[in-house]
Amino acid sequence: MFNPFADENCYGLYPLTKAINVMPNRFGRLNQMGLFKPEPLTTDVVSIEMQNYVIRLLPSKPKGSPGSQSEHGKRGVLTFKVPHIPLEDTIRPEHYAGVRAFGTNSQAETFANVMARFLFENRAKFELTWEHLKWGALKGLIIDGDGVTPLYNLFNEFGIQQKTVNFELADPATDVQAKCFEVSRHIEENLKGDVSSGVRVMVSQEFFDALTGHPNVLKFFLNQSEASQVSGQDIRKGFRFGGLVFEEHLGKAPNGGTGDIQRFIAVGEGHAFPEGTSATFLNAMAPGDFLETVNTPGVELYAKQKVKDFDKGVDLWFESNVLPICLRPGVLVKVVK
Repeated sequence: MFNPFADENCYGLYPLTKAINVMPNRFGRLNQMGLFKPEPLTTDVVSIEMQNYVIRLLPSKPKGSPGSQSEHGKRGVLTFKVPHIPLEDTIRPEHYAGVRAFGTNSQAETFANVMARFLFENRAKFELTWEHLKWGALKGLIIDGDGVTPLYNLFNEFGIQQKTVNFELADPATDVQAKCFEVSRHIEENLKGDVSSGVRVMVSQEFFDALTGHPNVLKFFLNQSEASQVSGQDIRKGFRFGGLVFEEHLGKAPNGGTGDIQRFIAVGEGHAFPEGTSATFLNAMAPGDFLETVNTPGVELYAKQKVKDFDKGVDLWFESNVLPICLRPGVLVKVVK
């Protein structure tokens, strides 16, 4: 009988990796936004070099007097190790032997169908993990998939304090627009040479309800809500007020430790960040842990397979070596209601 696994050109690392990377995507919101720019690496370390320029006004002096002494900023380098995320699976004969193919009356299941299903299901697990890591980068605290272990606290790494703005939405007299301006101004001051097309605030449902129900905001919300109903849009996905775009987000996922469901945004909170930047958010992708990928540009996800002893099944190996990171964590603003 023909053994398909004997043909390395059909079932080697790169063909299988290509297959899993073109499977139908189940993107999370941050993936859909394209906020994090893909950055292929040839090593598993991200090196960030910083140059703090000193630019000051120069005072005038009498002619003939010595000039002011020029000052130069200091350079520094931060390094981040890209985490290695492996996953194993196995296709056994019982997965398709004598099994009816899904959606058919009598057609037998095939190995190809089982493989496609396994690729799809396992890729979905990685997509959820990537979304979780990107939310960590967006909040400045990147947590491992177990939901507990911190990988990087970006504020500590860059030596800065996180900015938090309390909107005080329980007080009907709060000037909510002034709070919005406080968020925008802080982000603009911390872009540090980058550009932005605007500021988006991803908020919990509790924050969104408190914001849109505030006396100083309600009339603006009702006006936009009416226009959204005419156009068929969901106002929760883009309510504009005070120069900011507020979006309600209900994302959550079971962690890989206890399986407890964790929300991407905590109750009554939100996270503001600039959109349209060119050099603030990146998704570092390191090479796979294989001989053939050494010193090659990394991709988001690798897949490989191996026939078990005595042809008892096929072992599948998946791995992702990625680190979403914010290079200017000063632009990350936490908001509370």
